[in-house]
Amino acid sequence: MRAGLDERDVLDDPLAQFKAWFAEATAAEIQMPNAMSLATVSADGKPASRIVLLKGVDHGGFVFYTNYDSRKGREISANANAALLFAWLPLERQVRIEGTLTRVSAQESDDYFASRPLGSRHAAIASPQSAPLASRAALEARYQAALGASGENSQRPGHWGGYRLAPMEIEFWQGRENRLHDRLLFSKTAKGWRITRLAP
Repeated sequence: MRAGLDERDVLDDPLAQFKAWFAEATAAEIQMPNAMSLATVSADGKPASRIVLLKGVDHGGFVFYTNYDSRKGREISANANAALLFAWLPLERQVRIEGTLTRVSAQESDDYFASRPLGSRHAAIASPQSAPLASRAALEARYQAALGASGENSQRPGHWGGYRLAPMEIEFWQGRENRLHDRLLFSKTAKGWRITRLAP
């Protein structure tokens, strides 16, 4: 009900349009505007989704970091197709993104890992993400071991790093009165991006 979304008003580049909306979500003080749902599919076709945090948007796409050995990492290895969803509900906006995932460079992962709080670095080293644990105490013991082994000089473990989703489709959704929502779909073509209005 807050605003409309018109083809004449959006930017030609959907990544630039995303950045504009992201800036508005940040200015509106929406809690964790970089939280996004990541949907993947296993080798046997079972879907799964979870919330991860966007850590960058560049010419190549949308970047996040995780454990490569986790369930999501294994699913990405089996099928690189994935989808992202941002829901900025106070602004009555959603952004849906579909594309393919590749790992970011080791240098990008190293640089981001070094920027994280020390406790988060030790947690990344200690946690066998998605693997069964005997108890909370077992996880705490792994954390203390990582802390004792690396102290202030923790290095990025090889099983941890970033992915970049290169978008093929980006849909911007703006809530409207009477559920006559605005939906603009950017589809990547050989000549650039094509914009299509979709029925709500």
